[in-house]
Amino acid sequence: MGRLLGDHIVPTAIKVAVWAWVLFNLGLLAWVVMTSFKSTRDILLGPFALPTELHFENYATAWDTAGFGTATLTTLVFVAATLLIVMAISVPAAYGLARRMDRTASRLTTYFAMGLALPMQTVLIPYFVVNNNVGQFMIDWVTGWWDPRIGLIVFYAATATPWTVFVLTSFFRSLPASLEEAAQLDGAGPWLTFRKIMLPIARGPVTTVAIITAIGAWNETLLVLFLVPDGAMRTLPAALLNMYYGLQYTSNWGALFAGVVLLVGPIVVVFLWLGRRVIEGATLGANK
Repeated sequence: MGRLLGDHIVPTAIKVAVWAWVLFNLGLLAWVVMTSFKSTRDILLGPFALPTELHFENYATAWDTAGFGTATLTTLVFVAATLLIVMAISVPAAYGLARRMDRTASRLTTYFAMGLALPMQTVLIPYFVVNNNVGQFMIDWVTGWWDPRIGLIVFYAATATPWTVFVLTSFFRSLPASLEEAAQLDGAGPWLTFRKIMLPIARGPVTTVAIITAIGAWNETLLVLFLVPDGAMRTLPAALLNMYYGLQYTSNWGALFAGVVLLVGPIVVVFLWLGRRVIEGATLGANK
């Protein structure tokens, strides 16, 4: 009796905790949006009260002060280029590692798994030194110029690839080998089998990994601050941080909250649009 009661209480407690966390985050998001339309005086006098007047100019101030126009373009290019590199490497690599059973494939899988345990802070200084040296070499000997955002894209892609390879390798290993055997009987080679059969089956997990990778690139701040010294060339999170340093002396908290909404809003919209696909793709491999 006690065991049955415990089996009922534990799932209920987990559901209550999850819903409490969801409601807390929804309330926090609503508060940030509401505060973004308030004046600094209203924020200080009533941080949780409704705004007495809607100050839409907060968004214009945030956009102009932080240089969000250029930062948005930089962020979109950074996310797109990073996503292209990561997926172009991860998907074929994961499939190859999943289907090869020799010792080399096992070692490579272990190396990718080790990359998951490597904290970003441990590679910041090497990344910084390499990026500076490559930039100096390109300026002095090759093109005469160098954009540090190129190094940012390469290094972030290198940091994100171990996780994507590890996740997709697990999925490809869950697929039955009979699919490839049937394709071979029909005369399909390894590349055609991968492109026409295995890749369409893996569309859900690949989409999930791509979305999570894109969100991570959109939110990346630490690597941007280290590798891109020019504030005008930085991405949205770094631009928001620069705006915070500037607006804290003018105490324009409404504009600062508006900047937070401009940064977080697109991610929320994307997740509301593709959230179900992310969940379905994340659980698809377990159902094979």
